[in-house]
Amino acid sequence: MASVLNNFGDDTICAIATAMSDAGIGIIRVSGRDAVEICSKIFVSPKGEHNLASHEPNTIKYGFICDESQTEDKRIIDEVMISYMKGPKSYTRENVIEINSHGGMLIMNQILTLLIDNGCRLAEPGEFTKRAFLNGRIDLTKAEAIMDIISAQNNFALESSRQQLKGSIYNKIKELRGRIIYEMAFIESALDDPENYDLTGYPEKLKIVTEDVTKVINKLITSADEGKIRKDGIKTVIVGKPNAGKSSLLNALTGDERAIVTDIAGTTRDIIEETVRLGDIVLHVIDTAGIRNTDDIIEKIGVDKAKEKVTEAELVLYILDSTSELDDEDKDIIDLCKDKKTIVLLNKDDLQNDIKITDDIVRMHFSDDKNDKLPIIRTSMLKGNGLEDLKKAVSDLFLNGDIAPKQELYITNLRHKDLLKKSYDSLKLVEQSIDIGLSEDFFTVDLSNAYAYLGEIIGEEVGDDLVEEIFSKFCMGK
Repeated sequence: MASVLNNFGDDTICAIATAMSDAGIGIIRVSGRDAVEICSKIFVSPKGEHNLASHEPNTIKYGFICDESQTEDKRIIDEVMISYMKGPKSYTRENVIEINSHGGMLIMNQILTLLIDNGCRLAEPGEFTKRAFLNGRIDLTKAEAIMDIISAQNNFALESSRQQLKGSIYNKIKELRGRIIYEMAFIESALDDPENYDLTGYPEKLKIVTEDVTKVINKLITSADEGKIRKDGIKTVIVGKPNAGKSSLLNALTGDERAIVTDIAGTTRDIIEETVRLGDIVLHVIDTAGIRNTDDIIEKIGVDKAKEKVTEAELVLYILDSTSELDDEDKDIIDLCKDKKTIVLLNKDDLQNDIKITDDIVRMHFSDDKNDKLPIIRTSMLKGNGLEDLKKAVSDLFLNGDIAPKQELYITNLRHKDLLKKSYDSLKLVEQSIDIGLSEDFFTVDLSNAYAYLGEIIGEEVGDDLVEEIFSKFCMGK
């Protein structure tokens, strides 16, 4: 952490903080030691005053952004409102100025250029939040939560990020680290001063502590897969033969005529991607070309793409025409689905036909370890039947049937999950050392590793490369 702080400069940064598109209002954010001085050079109040430092902090001032290098009739760039937040009571704990201008991109870029000409540097992606972290206003989990709030795609992701921003993960990690460092300190004290610290029976007491801590860590690790699904969604592929109803299913899920539906086989030749919601579950859905043997070169490319997408999918929605018998092409598709979480949709169930594919016929063609648990849903894309059953089937496969979260704290970040696993493994090594009767000084090595891995989660033990990697994923003005 120290090396990162030592590399932290005193320069003043600026960036457009709102969306890069024309809008009613745009915000240009400035942060750093010279933020007030630089902005004072380009801001003029209605009374002709330049000195923003004389204004009360945490107030908004009306005035104009002016380019003093221009002639008088071209000097005013825009009419603005300026917010002044004096450090350390600001987002970055530095002096922060936010210029609220009109939202045209040309206007905002002119103001940004004027700031740079007067001594600002264009901010790197995420640099405002990085400064908040480096200046100690937030920990690393809260910084990551800010980005997650911006990119949240459903209510769970948003609420999970809010809780993380409030300190849910930070507080839990601090608690676990506190228990570990207490044991480390006790061992070190006992080794340094054996006359006043008795280690008799201590390994057994330590094992009770490590078992309790690993139980908590394991619960957090276990929550990660479900947390990621609830937060990021499920990569889903719709497959089936031409005219089975794949495009109709996509349109039903999106509530829009997203894909062309005709009676002509092979209409869909390329992949179509959409994000849809089933309740609070997000599916990143890919509609693929109908899989069949074909001599059409373009259609064959689409079929190959469809097969490739199946291998990458977390969920396969295999749609069958229930009024047609299974043939070799269906069996080829089933072979593609055998190692995937699959839901079979028997479509066109509303049609009267002598041929009706039964559930037993479908199950017979899937592997023995899957066929008893294979979700099979009868649907009619024409009438919209079966979508509620599909929602329940997805929930059963990925969330054990619980649409609502079962606990307050979920791990949704893969970095956190990986570090929790490493900490867990280190504590298990402590338990192994206890079981084989090693001396107490061996315990401190693995305890120290477990403590350090947890510290990386909240940023108390972190290197330059990791900080740069995390904040490089942020948008420019955040």
